[in-house]
Amino acid sequence: MKIKNINQRSIWQKFFDDNNSPSFLQSWEWGEFQKKLHYDIIRLGVYDGNKLAAIALVIRIDSRRGKFLFVPHGPIGKITKPLITQLLKYLIALSKNENYSFIRISPLLEDNDSHRQLFRKIKFKIAPIYMNAEDSWILPLDKSEDELLVDMRKTTRYLIRKAARDRVVVTRSDDEKDIAGFLKVYKETVEREDFVAFSDQYIRDEFKTFNDVGNVSIFTARYNNEILASAIILFSDSTAFYHQGASIHSKIPAPYLLQWEAIREAKKRGCRFYNFWGIKIPGRTPKNWNGLTLFKTGFGGSEARYIPTQDYILSPKYYLTYCYEKYLAWRRGV
Repeated sequence: MKIKNINQRSIWQKFFDDNNSPSFLQSWEWGEFQKKLHYDIIRLGVYDGNKLAAIALVIRIDSRRGKFLFVPHGPIGKITKPLITQLLKYLIALSKNENYSFIRISPLLEDNDSHRQLFRKIKFKIAPIYMNAEDSWILPLDKSEDELLVDMRKTTRYLIRKAARDRVVVTRSDDEKDIAGFLKVYKETVEREDFVAFSDQYIRDEFKTFNDVGNVSIFTARYNNEILASAIILFSDSTAFYHQGASIHSKIPAPYLLQWEAIREAKKRGCRFYNFWGIKIPGRTPKNWNGLTLFKTGFGGSEARYIPTQDYILSPKYYLTYCYEKYLAWRRGV
C-alpha cells in the first residue's frame, strides 16, 4: 500500500460517493471549510497497487486542547488492520516532523469487540472525549411517505399533523441572508440549554462552503410569522444530515413538522438516509441529551453506534490534553 496526496476534487468525490458518502466530515467541502477556520488539512489517498482503497481527510489542529492530527469520521473505504497500520505509519512520520503529541481517529466502524481490538492491537487508546457524533440515529428513506409516517412513534406522528393543523409554515431556503433567522433562534436555544455555541461566523462559513456546491438548505418553521424552529441540513450523495438545529419552547410543535419537511426534501433529492446526528451515549455525551434523543428517535429508524474516538500517543504532552478534556467532559455534564 502507498499513500499519496489527493488534490483533485473529482477523484475524491467519486470515491466518496462510491463508498456511500457516509459522513460530511470526510467530504471535500468539509476540508474547504476547515481552511476557512484557519486549519491546515491534508487529503490522503491509500492505494493498494494502482487502486484507491481509502481516503482520509486529516486536519492539523493546534489549539488549547493540544497539538494533534485528526481524522474525523474516517478513513472512508474498507477499513482493515493493514490499511490503518499503513495510514498510522504515514501520520507518525508526519507528526514527528511537525511536533504533534498524538493522532486522533474517529472511524465509522460499528462498535464491537472486533473493531475495538483492531485499534487496541495497534496501540490506540480510547479518547477521553468525543469530538464528533459517535452514535447517530439514522432513518432509511426507502419507503413511501405514508409508510414513514406509520413507522414513527405515535406521538411524533400526531405532533407533525398538529403542527400542520395549527398552520405552522415550513420553508426551505438556499439564501445566505436567511441564516440571520436561524442565528436568532440559535442564540435563544444556547441560553436555554447552556451549551457552548458555534460562532456566527462559523455557521455562516459552514453554510457558504456547502452552498457553493448546492449541498445545504435552511429549514425554517414559522407560526404567525414568528420563527419557532430552524435547522441547517447538509447533503451528500446518499444522506441528509441534521447538523445544526434551534428552536423556541412553545406549545406549537413546530420542530416536528420542520423535521418532516426536511425528510421529505431528502427523499426528493434521492437521498437514501436521513441522519439525525448525535444521540445520547451514557458516559460519553451530556446527561441532558435525553429529551433530544427522545425527539430524534420518534421519527423511526435505528441507532448506528461507532467505536469510540481513538488516540495514538506520540508524546507525554498528550496527558495534558487528556486532563484538559476530562475537565471539558465534566463541564459538559458527561
